[in-house]
Amino acid sequence: MSAVLEVSLSPSLIELKNIHVRIDDRDILKNVDFSVQEKEIVTLIGPNGAGKSTLIKVILGIVKPNSGKVISEKPLKVAYVPQKFNPSHSLPLRVKDLLALEKCSAEIKAEIIRDTGIAKLSDSKVQQLSGGERQRVLLARALLRQPNLLVLDEPMQGLDIQSEAELYDYVRSLPERYGCSILIVSHDLQWVMQGTQRVVCLNKHICCSGLPESIQQHPEYQAIFGTNRVFYHHHHDHCAHGDSAVPCQHDPRPHIHPEPEA
Repeated sequence: MSAVLEVSLSPSLIELKNIHVRIDDRDILKNVDFSVQEKEIVTLIGPNGAGKSTLIKVILGIVKPNSGKVISEKPLKVAYVPQKFNPSHSLPLRVKDLLALEKCSAEIKAEIIRDTGIAKLSDSKVQQLSGGERQRVLLARALLRQPNLLVLDEPMQGLDIQSEAELYDYVRSLPERYGCSILIVSHDLQWVMQGTQRVVCLNKHICCSGLPESIQQHPEYQAIFGTNRVFYHHHHDHCAHGDSAVPCQHDPRPHIHPEPEA
């Protein structure tokens, strides 16, 4: 039985019920129940091969589940920011050319360009942008679609600390600025514990879901990510290492100790 799109009185912006995806005799997703509320920031985490990309493709309508239901209370308009965007250098693609592909009012376009801080990049070639600049441009392009659901795939990957911190702050503001919900796929546990409202841990099925501060105590989360990571904020010029404190470089982000595995 194929998944069907239904209209529901549910308060969720989108809800997936009992989703099952099987590809080449392998279960990719099994009995997945998942939802995103209006103006909510949800982060999806899990190990490699957990089915995160497949779940996103189900939401985007790219992959049709073998069974289950995709339910939306209202017409869903999704904008997607990919993990990688590397157009050929032979393509003379400027930032303003990329943004011109999305149609919206001049007023909204000017607001988004201002808010994302990319006005000075208008004539720059997309291929020559830094990591942080490119992410801002892709985010601006997605927002020009005026989505009610914004999907970000590893948005902070490859960014320097300053660019990452600035992008974190901006993403947090988007639900109030533009009224959209945000679904983020991330391996960055710093963001997971500091910048999101709800964490969903996937490993072909939903292992656990909840508030960032409580999900760390869940046995299935600990089985995947370990039990020794300590999340904290900087205090003055020291970092906590066990029971002692040692000087460290000042980093605005929370740290994870010990170092995450490759």
